[in-house]
Amino acid sequence: MPHRASLPSAEERLLRGREPWLWTNPKRRRMADCADGLPLGLADVSDAEARLDRFAPLLAELFGELRGAGGRIESDLLPAPRLARRLAERGGLALAGELLLKADHALPVAGSVKARGGIYGVLHFAEKVALDEGVLTGTDDDYRKLALPPARSRFGRHELTVASTGNLGLSIGVMGAALGFDVTVHMSVEAKDWKKRRLRDLGVRVVEHASDYTAACAAARAEARRTPRIHYIDDENSVELLLGYSVAALRLRDQLSRTGPAVDGEHPLFLYLPCGVGGAPGGITLGARCVFGDPVHCFFAEPVEAPCMLLGMLTGRHADVSVYEVGLHLKTEADGLAVSRPSRLVGQLMEPLLAGCYTVTDEQLFRFVADLYETEGIEVEPSAAAGCAGPEMLLTTPAGRAYLDAHGLAEHMASARHVVWTTGGLFVPPEQHEAFRRRAAGRTPQAGAET
Repeated sequence: MPHRASLPSAEERLLRGREPWLWTNPKRRRMADCADGLPLGLADVSDAEARLDRFAPLLAELFGELRGAGGRIESDLLPAPRLARRLAERGGLALAGELLLKADHALPVAGSVKARGGIYGVLHFAEKVALDEGVLTGTDDDYRKLALPPARSRFGRHELTVASTGNLGLSIGVMGAALGFDVTVHMSVEAKDWKKRRLRDLGVRVVEHASDYTAACAAARAEARRTPRIHYIDDENSVELLLGYSVAALRLRDQLSRTGPAVDGEHPLFLYLPCGVGGAPGGITLGARCVFGDPVHCFFAEPVEAPCMLLGMLTGRHADVSVYEVGLHLKTEADGLAVSRPSRLVGQLMEPLLAGCYTVTDEQLFRFVADLYETEGIEVEPSAAAGCAGPEMLLTTPAGRAYLDAHGLAEHMASARHVVWTTGGLFVPPEQHEAFRRRAAGRTPQAGAET
């Protein structure tokens, strides 16, 4: 029998009732009080960016879409005034400040936020193999030689494996295959068929599981332990993935500096980040707190059926608690967020850094998918729209207003910037996007069904 999470009765009712709600983190601390105790910091984030810079000439050679950017994988920061007006009208709120979209749904090569961590994880391992086996003479060597047959032959002796609900597997499959690695992706039951097809078209081995993401991870991890040639990229416990995601904060700093004043106490920054197991939003939050300090406030967005990070942080049990313990079953169309247990690594790291977590229904997700398309012409998958609920949660709920008061933010909201992080959608088939919008309009009961 599964354990039952020990929760205050009010919180347990909200979770079991699948009601959208906002939880704010009482353990959040000032960076001056916690930075020295963190296992990772700004130096680690900067080191990750330097590694990506070393690989940029190679990436520009491997992927034509990166040549104009010199091999840098990055997304735009977009103003969203029409979306802001719609969210304000529907939510009955005064959305002071500016609403922006961090358009990771359009990240080149992999088409989602996972392009940051997943591709970085492959490059980190490739660099180690190349240096250990003499393909590179040092980190000042020409990394473009990693696309040549001698390097590909060395990489082909290694197998990369990962467990995924979809987008992480896509990013690792694309990058691993481009370098010549043998790649296996263990896909959990939540994964969409079109993502499996895309991987197979790249020559990636896809292992389908009839179980959830956590069980798929366990199977992939066990296989890697039995086979020395396999390098398992562990979404639940990978520092490399986390640091790949964290580089986004350095890029965001540069983008914000071109569009407005510096982030400070009078110009606070709010980030709304869709969350599954926690790696991508955790890495972004780590980077953001290291780069911007206390004036940045990061909130994770999760489906009402899969609020694993909220539950882990609320109970303090992290990976030792499951959403099944509160009667939830991962029945959500947000496949990338359909996770039963959070990452222990991320949950513990987030304790002093995260502002809070909130939950959203599938109905809201599809409505936001339609809103993004109708107001800004942007197409995303449902999980990538979860950040759109953030401003309303912060500005209209008692928990949100209490958070603003406690941190002295209420008087500065007119100069605030709200960044909704859109995390995936570029490679979703057009007919699937149309199905999402039909679901939002109530014209079909199952917009997320595979086509």
